[in-house]
Amino acid sequence: MTQTITLRRPDDFHLHLRDGAMLQAVLPETTRDFDRALIMPNLVPPVVTAAQAAAYHARIISALPAGSTFKPLMTLYLTEDTDPADLARAHAEGIAIAVKLYPAGATTNSHSGVHNFDKVRGALEKMAEIGMPLCTHGEVTDSDIDIFDREAVFIDRVLEPIRRATPGLRVVMEHVTTRNAVSYVRSADADLAATITTHHLIINRNHILAGGIKPHYYCLPVAKRETHRLALVEAATSGDARFFLGTDSAPHTDENKLLPCGCAGCFTATNTMSCLAEVFEREGALDKLEGFVALHGAAHYGLPTNSGTLTLVKSDTPVTFPDHIETGVGPVTVFNPGFPLHWRVQD
Repeated sequence: MTQTITLRRPDDFHLHLRDGAMLQAVLPETTRDFDRALIMPNLVPPVVTAAQAAAYHARIISALPAGSTFKPLMTLYLTEDTDPADLARAHAEGIAIAVKLYPAGATTNSHSGVHNFDKVRGALEKMAEIGMPLCTHGEVTDSDIDIFDREAVFIDRVLEPIRRATPGLRVVMEHVTTRNAVSYVRSADADLAATITTHHLIINRNHILAGGIKPHYYCLPVAKRETHRLALVEAATSGDARFFLGTDSAPHTDENKLLPCGCAGCFTATNTMSCLAEVFEREGALDKLEGFVALHGAAHYGLPTNSGTLTLVKSDTPVTFPDHIETGVGPVTVFNPGFPLHWRVQD
């Protein structure tokens, strides 16, 4: 028997598009299902200034499929040299809606990130003053901290001191991976929210390591124990408006994923909505899916909800997706959830 659900067109509040040939190839995978996405600024060189964000925005618009009304929402990359006046101009003129904090060395192309948080105090204070959100890659990078503990330590050592020192700063903890982060968000006021990725709702660290290394499941923050995954699922499907979708869909060519020191990231843009419908159905929470993908994030960022709708259809026959997409720089493997997908987006 066919089953359908219709929701507002969704938003992706954490997306990597890269640039050049990769941008051209992966952009249609998002625009097919999403009306808006928050675009990450960790290019080489990074998108630091209002002028750079405007130029990147123009490149994305020029790469859109014909007839697309997709809206890229731009971010600025926070560095120790960020000019508070420039980020205020970007915000006032609608060039960028948020600023991204990467601790230096935390993930792909994060070498320009922050070492000394005292040096970004002026920028953070300006953001609190004008209501510009800070998006955080929430991990410390200290070599003596175990990779599975880096999110929890970031909350204690970095995020909580920043929030105490900067009243009114709106913060989004991006791609949370632990029950520690879920509890921290729930203990805080309305100025704090969190995105949860598609893949962190589905995989735990065994999927990466048990029975042989699976490089296409390797991401940062790395997936944690099953108890943490279950905490993420509970948060995402609870209807709590502080949690919303940010896929962190991150395209890397297969060549770069399979290197001796392979790149971190899962490419989920192609099948995210099908994956999420499966996760929410298993929890008996399909009625909460619209909030997670289309309502909560828009409210936190002060944006109107999208006017269009998207319909998901379930059938007995599993949906098939390509196992990779071709780009001008090499194939990119599409995330495999490891179970059949019976939901698809209606054409």
